[in-house]
Amino acid sequence: MKYLFGADIGGTTVKLGLFSEAGDILDKWEIRTDRSNGGENVPADVVKAVNDKITEKNIDRKDVLGLGVGVPGPIKADGTVLKCANLGWGIFNVTDKFTELLGLPVKAGNDANVAALGEMWKGGGMGYQDIVMVTLGTGVGGGVILDGRIRAGEHGGAGEIGHIRVNENETRLCGCGGHGHLEQYASATGVAYLGTEAAKKNPDSLLAKEPAISAKTVFDCAKKGDKVALQVVDDMCEMLVIALSHVAATVDPQCFVIGGGVSKAGDILVDTLKKHYGKNMLNALQTTEIKLATLGNDAGIYGCARMVLDGAK
Repeated sequence: MKYLFGADIGGTTVKLGLFSEAGDILDKWEIRTDRSNGGENVPADVVKAVNDKITEKNIDRKDVLGLGVGVPGPIKADGTVLKCANLGWGIFNVTDKFTELLGLPVKAGNDANVAALGEMWKGGGMGYQDIVMVTLGTGVGGGVILDGRIRAGEHGGAGEIGHIRVNENETRLCGCGGHGHLEQYASATGVAYLGTEAAKKNPDSLLAKEPAISAKTVFDCAKKGDKVALQVVDDMCEMLVIALSHVAATVDPQCFVIGGGVSKAGDILVDTLKKHYGKNMLNALQTTEIKLATLGNDAGIYGCARMVLDGAK
């Protein structure tokens, strides 16, 4: 049997997985992300975790195809990370550093991109080769997969759909310093803001009676039929569809895969997106599938492993 390792590096923990060549997950575990001294210990810590697992499982190193690494920041196709603020990393070549330490083939990619690759391989995007994954969490991110491979772009910024402008009249600032970006409406924080503002204007609504308003609160109230919450969901989805329509007109994916914490809302989210999708679109682009991600927090390690497999072919 041949083996693949995946390491999805986050600001708090590193998620690791051991896979068969067929994509079956054989083991998964986590280690703490040591961000001290500008994150200089992270590569050695990850490599140690992989080597320890090889020893624990009594795996012959010649049967290990390599390690895939996902990092929380823009990364170029050659493995050069431009900056990872969450880790304290500056500019350096992740692939070269990990290869030097591990002595096995290493592939590296942006965390959102590798999550998209994982969903294409074994998740909500199975059966497709051209997908765009949209992650609706604290912010809004994404990953572009065309012909079964990550498309990172020249500067590693492909898929940053959260910063597509969807409302030119917005006066609030986005976290990036811009105005009217998708992230301000479709992220968990964005939905909570829209819900809070709607509740203030509609004190008799079910939503207004909630002690605290989060994205989950908004969707829970919408599922109960609260008209104010339903309108918030409708508004949020309309903003998201504006961004998706721009993406569709550019890369024409077979499928959009919606992940992140907000996607746990389930069918109400997908159904509302489908209601708006296709407006003012070319006929040929109106039938793009919209599906929910299925791998959850494991999407990254699956995608990391798939990067190694693609590199070994």
